[in-house]
Amino acid sequence: MPDRTGARTRVRQPTAVIVGGSATGLFAAAALVEFFDVVIVERDALPDAPERRRGLPQGDHAHLVWSGGVSALNELVPGLVDELVASGARLTQIMGDMVSRAPNETWFRRFTSTHHANLVCSRHLFDHVLRQRVLKDERITLRQNAVAHGLEGDATSVRGVRIRTGNSTETLDAALVVDASGRGSQAPRWLRDLGLPQVREATVNAGVRYATRLFEAPGRTADIAFPVVNVQANPAKPPGQGGVILPIENGRWIVTLSGTRGGEPTDDPDAFVEFALGLSDPVIGELLRSARPLGPVLTSRSTANRRRHYEEFRRWPEGFVVLGDAVARYNPTYGHGLTVAAQCALAVRDTLRSGNFHSPGTARHLQRAASRPVAAAWNLAIGQDALYPGATDAPPRPLDRLLARYLDRCVNTGATNPRALGALLDVMSLERAPSRLFAPDMIWPMLLGRRKRPLTAPPLTEGEMHAARS
Repeated sequence: MPDRTGARTRVRQPTAVIVGGSATGLFAAAALVEFFDVVIVERDALPDAPERRRGLPQGDHAHLVWSGGVSALNELVPGLVDELVASGARLTQIMGDMVSRAPNETWFRRFTSTHHANLVCSRHLFDHVLRQRVLKDERITLRQNAVAHGLEGDATSVRGVRIRTGNSTETLDAALVVDASGRGSQAPRWLRDLGLPQVREATVNAGVRYATRLFEAPGRTADIAFPVVNVQANPAKPPGQGGVILPIENGRWIVTLSGTRGGEPTDDPDAFVEFALGLSDPVIGELLRSARPLGPVLTSRSTANRRRHYEEFRRWPEGFVVLGDAVARYNPTYGHGLTVAAQCALAVRDTLRSGNFHSPGTARHLQRAASRPVAAAWNLAIGQDALYPGATDAPPRPLDRLLARYLDRCVNTGATNPRALGALLDVMSLERAPSRLFAPDMIWPMLLGRRKRPLTAPPLTEGEMHAARS
């Protein structure tokens, strides 16, 4: 309604407080601003440019958004994907713009897909463009250098969050508190302090170590939209070693190498290319021979699959939801983190649209809705990682081994049959549920055998190889 000056005043909505201003927190803000005035509480000072920040140590490693995440982004923040592409990101067609070696050590064929397109860029660019776009909304407020250290409420209802800024503390009242604080989430302790039980946690740790280095794209590869090159690890032959070349903005390559226990890469810059040459196919090392490094080798061991099963709580407090890495994180090899975070935020928005926020049990419905994308990515990750020695305290169950063998069959079939590969990509890209792998276009090729001979060499074109050597 107009005020006395004739200007229109905005009707205030209930307040939602989001703990964490990284990608998950920004996705959550985009999802909730339809229903709430949003306050984001972020412990760091966020940069004004696409550059590294203290609270995101994994930001220098390879990231991508699978096509299931691209669809979620287009719904959450319309136009964001176009803005990212205009800023230097790429939409890469799977499998046309990807050269990928399957875990069974055969190469996938390349073909033009009508709907599978990943978003590829540096994590720093992604966060910067996302942050600039989401924080334009006047209904969203960012509180930087503020640390959340507890919830206000009890076991039945959360009514706010306590924060500390410098030497002062205050309580932010909220109709909804969202924990999007990532791997350092204190939600298990906060819930215990409210009188709720300890959340059940599961860990599958294949012992992966990452080593990443930034390179100037060699030759003329930056001029021709060079494909993503991926050599996947083989769980049947531990230690599992793999690597990926991710062409990103500004004519650069992010190259990430990985290895499980007994076969880990190091931070020795002189050993980086040698490790790549020693993979099950040396193509990554060969492409790096003439590439100029742009920085040191950065390593990480923070690669375990860890999940907190909040959806199992019989009692869940109203006004509280946990999203993103605070619920589950995955072996980065599979690249599902950003995609799952976007899909979780979208699930929260859609659940709110379908009901009344003030209805009893709404927060529990939100938490359960957010668990569905988590479960899909979790099952894909642990189905492979649980097979590595020492990954879990208990050996894989017979059913787990059976499902892992079936997934291997799906991969083998997809490597020689484009229709079956389409079904596999529907699942790997988190566009469809794993039940998609039991559809006729996967089952029949699996039963009838190969349609094409397996590829034994990376399907790089002559033009791509020439560009790399120029």
